[in-house]
Amino acid sequence: MADRYEPSAFEAKWRERWKEAELFRTRENPEAPKFYGLDFFPYPSGAGLSVGHCRNYVPTDVICRMKTMQGYNVLHPMGFDAFGLPAENEAIKRKTHPAPMIEQYANRYREQMDLIGVSYDWSRSFASSDPTYYKWTQWIFELLYKRGLAYRKLAAVNWDPVDKTVLADEEVIAGRAERSGALVEKKYIPQWFFKITDYAQRLIDDLDTIDWPEGIKNQQRNWIGRSEGVQFTMKVANTPSSFSRGVDPSEGSPSREENEEGVGGGESPSRYDLETDSPKRRERELAFDVFTTRIDTIFGMTFCVLAPEHPIVDHLPVDDEHRAAIYAYQEQARTLSDTDRQATTREKTGVFTGACAVNPANGRKVPIWIADYVLATYGTGAIMAVPGHDERDYEFAQKFGIEVIQVIAPADAATVDLPYVAKDGVLVNSGEYDGLTVAESQKGLGMWIESLGIGQRKVQYKLRDWLISRQRYWGCPIPIIHTKDGEMQLVPEQALPVELPRVDNYEPTGDGTSPLAHIPEFVNCTDRDGRLGQRETDTMGGFACSSWYFLRFCDPTNDEKAFDLDKVKYWMPVDCYVGGAEHAVMHLLYARFWTKVLYDAGLVPVSEPFRTLHNQGQVLANTPYRKPRADERLQVGEDGVLISFAEAETLPKDEIFHRWARMSKSKGNVVTPEDAVEAYGADALRLYLLFRAPFDADIEWENKGMGDLGRFLSRIFRLVDGAKNHYVPEWKDLLAFEELGENARKIRRATHQTIKSCSTDIERFAFNTYVSWLMKYVNSLNEVVPPSLLRTSAEGGESAAADADRSTVLAMSEALETLVLLLAPGAPHSADELWESLGHEGFTYEAEWPKHDEALTVEDSVTIAVQVNGKLRDTFEVAVGASNEDHEAAAKALPKVQSHIDGKTIRKVIVVPGKLVNIVAN
Repeated sequence: MADRYEPSAFEAKWRERWKEAELFRTRENPEAPKFYGLDFFPYPSGAGLSVGHCRNYVPTDVICRMKTMQGYNVLHPMGFDAFGLPAENEAIKRKTHPAPMIEQYANRYREQMDLIGVSYDWSRSFASSDPTYYKWTQWIFELLYKRGLAYRKLAAVNWDPVDKTVLADEEVIAGRAERSGALVEKKYIPQWFFKITDYAQRLIDDLDTIDWPEGIKNQQRNWIGRSEGVQFTMKVANTPSSFSRGVDPSEGSPSREENEEGVGGGESPSRYDLETDSPKRRERELAFDVFTTRIDTIFGMTFCVLAPEHPIVDHLPVDDEHRAAIYAYQEQARTLSDTDRQATTREKTGVFTGACAVNPANGRKVPIWIADYVLATYGTGAIMAVPGHDERDYEFAQKFGIEVIQVIAPADAATVDLPYVAKDGVLVNSGEYDGLTVAESQKGLGMWIESLGIGQRKVQYKLRDWLISRQRYWGCPIPIIHTKDGEMQLVPEQALPVELPRVDNYEPTGDGTSPLAHIPEFVNCTDRDGRLGQRETDTMGGFACSSWYFLRFCDPTNDEKAFDLDKVKYWMPVDCYVGGAEHAVMHLLYARFWTKVLYDAGLVPVSEPFRTLHNQGQVLANTPYRKPRADERLQVGEDGVLISFAEAETLPKDEIFHRWARMSKSKGNVVTPEDAVEAYGADALRLYLLFRAPFDADIEWENKGMGDLGRFLSRIFRLVDGAKNHYVPEWKDLLAFEELGENARKIRRATHQTIKSCSTDIERFAFNTYVSWLMKYVNSLNEVVPPSLLRTSAEGGESAAADADRSTVLAMSEALETLVLLLAPGAPHSADELWESLGHEGFTYEAEWPKHDEALTVEDSVTIAVQVNGKLRDTFEVAVGASNEDHEAAAKALPKVQSHIDGKTIRKVIVVPGKLVNIVAN
């Protein structure tokens, strides 16, 4: 063995031995505890992996390796999320079929993951595009359908005219498709949905049962958006108000007299005497529902807002001028995604319709506006607007000159600036409700609305049902047959999977239908009664396939079932799930939903799939940009033009600047695992990824950092090489604490402190401090062990043991073995090379993880700081548990302290046992 880290000499050797031994095959010893460690399902791209991707693969590997050494049955699988738009677009670009391309990309991923020594059980691997996998995705779809959780309806969707596909709201940025950059259009086409809204409350409640970052939990809570309030009906005034006669809305709202004429006589609703209303009269009048969490502010409603797509908009009693303005605004709203429409930083826009509605609380007419910050797909698609007590409504009212009325005031009668959004206070300008608290009025007005028969108190969620349809070829086919009489039937289970036909031309059609719709041999079929029918030609979005793959890993080769219940009972839930925070909502929410459905069906034993979640930080590269030139226009938020590293070399230095940016193929700033391993070694790369920053923090990548960790590994190699000739394999049988000399005690204390700290830090994903403890441990051994014990054979090492007591040799033997085993999860190639050099057979992966003795972690003595009048003058060692008198006597005896107290009167001595002595003298 070399006395330094030379990765080219041994790393490939060990990877080959691991493969030959099938070392990482999952063990299922029924007497052992289990540990399921899993990384997010990756999409295999042609760019391959960067060291940024390794940021989560290596740490997960570290904890899985340690758990294996601790005696756990460890499930550590890896597969590929192969269906979806990115793969299809790449295949179209390369003029190939997606299937062989995905296989090629996946093989490269496997090679790269193997190159860095990740302990995946490849015997359990699969891709979501394998028919043996998506057969069961279709089976789960059918389960959802049977339980009323999958349905089809006409819906407005985001349509990308370039990629010719439906996009989720999250895939639309500033009105443009995230991938193609095309302006998104709205289309109404039949779409399939999963009814995730039925699980909204459980998805919120069960967040309290799992160990996830609080930020991720809050993102899910906000996405689901639970709110309690009142939904009630507002009537459209039969006679258009003065606004409908062409009055400029910027001149302000109608006067109180105009608003109070006619309906309701301007009287506020009584809490005791309820109005009655003729059902026939209600039938003749246009009306719409609104939902509010602040029914207490209903007297402050000065306008209402409809979503541009609200179905009632086209039926409002307005003149031609307003109708033209409405139509133009509707067309404008169609170009924006729901996410962009609701952005808080975006300036509010809207159009007055020319119609008014009636506030049921006081009979006032309030103008009806349409504005794109109200969504037809959220709630009722309409809101009551109270600008005095809502920031969004206030901003809108200020822009368009609409009246603002205060109806809530602080209980202490202090004046406040509007909008006053606090939920405490008392009602003002609210008729007979004046003086009631917010809570009292919310209850009373909610009861009044219900008693009047125009609404009810209810819980509402912002979450919408999951749009699953994609009008693309490369996805899991939806197992539905449409019969000639319009019925929808499930494909019989025994006929699954419905396989994608292998075709040469699968490009989007451009007419809004899937390419599958133009393949007669796929479309035409017979239903369960033998009648002619047509297959569903939409495919499922990729999130369907990634919503259950963690279950399939428990039983990946089962041809009879999606998974065996007993195996899922053993392995689930996933104990440690690792991946990027960018998947906080969609993937994680959908996976939780599918798991709950399967749990309700009695098919899985857990209702939450992932017990613990960890999100890694990003890897940033120092990326070159060029300053913009006079004729160049930059996108919003940009201050330079991205350039290649080669181009940066050709430009004057004053024209370029560098910025830390996330590694990505598009930025040309990627460092690949192959590059890193060739230059520095796989173990140096692994330790650098672990050590550079806390796991959830971003890393600013520097290649020289790998060199630093390579040099640290060389220190370990030198230490082991220098002492291995004196290594005693039987140290456990020979070493007893009472036999120890001073050096041996120090060595054993450092050893057991390091075992305890490394084990704890790996468990809590504190990998940077895990590596720090190894560094500290190596330093301690080099300081404590007699130099003679570290001589190589060439330097006369055979007789060196004579210079050291027997207990030191035994303690050092324990230390060498412990160091190698603690190193093994982080630098497995080096650990196995060192393990072999100590005379052991096999692999560290199969060795037992060291256990610490708590008694040996305790220090015999502690260092005490001594201050004179608050200034540090010296330090001394004292036995643990020494008395205050011992502390004081030792401090006063120090020469450096005596020089500062001679000739002075000691007024006070303050002792903090085990830490400090402070002498006050003058």
